Amino acid sequence: MSTLLYIESSPRKQRSASIEVAQAFLAAYRETHPDAHIDTLDVWSTPLPEFDGAALDAKYAGIAGQPLTAVQSRAWAAIRALASRFQRADRILIGVPMWNFMIPYKLKHLIDCASQKDLLFTFDEHGLNGALKDRRATVIYARGIEYGTQSGTPAETYDLQRQYLELWLRFIGVTDIQTVLVEKTFFGPEVDGAARESAKQQARAIATGF
Repeated sequence: MSTLLYIESSPRKQRSASIEVAQAFLAAYRETHPDAHIDTLDVWSTPLPEFDGAALDAKYAGIAGQPLTAVQSRAWAAIRALASRFQRADRILIGVPMWNFMIPYKLKHLIDCASQKDLLFTFDEHGLNGALKDRRATVIYARGIEYGTQSGTPAETYDLQRQYLELWLRFIGVTDIQTVLVEKTFFGPEVDGAARESAKQQARAIATGF
């Protein structure tokens, strides 16, 4: 049985464009993959471990091949449990709003905790190696305006949301990445609604072959 990990990163819930489009994706995915397991990780309701001194000490002890203390072991067990949800997934769906040209801090918290050596990546004398090489990902990006040179906000400068997430996905080994953009959500109900409908159609089409 395949597993799809759905990461929900908007706290707006019923009003969220990224969640609305993700739910359309998931409905279509369930229809075409009825036996798949969907693991929902809501960064706002899932307790995320602190990446504090104990976790950092555990990280560097592991890199150095040193035994962990009891405190370090407990901290690292929480990190491993979080990373295991990525390891078990065959597919990854991320719904993400843009905050200050980037991603919500809770999603960054998840990424910072789970992205650890020998969990989501390895490195050796040949460089960095992602551990999730056979996975596929779809990312739904919601943003209030449209980014591009004509708008005066060129994506290569302002759109750190997509640049960062896709860099991170490639870093952990996921290179098969499809994207859905929901833009101009700040331009009133009519424009916002049209953007959502267009994105939902695209999301459903991707989901059927995902």
